[in-house]
Amino acid sequence: MTALIWLLLGGAVLTLGDIVFKFWVEKPQLPLYIGGLGIYLVGLMFLVQSFKTENIAVATTIFVIANIIILALVSWLYFNEKLTLLQMAGIALAILAVFLLELGK
Repeated sequence: MTALIWLLLGGAVLTLGDIVFKFWVEKPQLPLYIGGLGIYLVGLMFLVQSFKTENIAVATTIFVIANIIILALVSWLYFNEKLTLLQMAGIALAILAVFLLELGK
């Protein structure tokens, strides 16, 4: 379970990096770019930490799915970006995938 917490935290940190990069795209400034890279690096450190107890393929999959789910919620709630029914179904399947990966231990 500890690896899952590392992966969810890492996915959240990676989402923060994605948000910084979205601001950088809208207003290209070097500090935003460097900050986004630094935040990504911290997120990846969480992923690497999970490798101590989790299969690398499973850990990476959960990490990416956590990032996708959190980013979809942030883009919908903060940036007012719409999610289609098909995209929501994809997110639901991603949540199911994480559950199945954890159940398969």
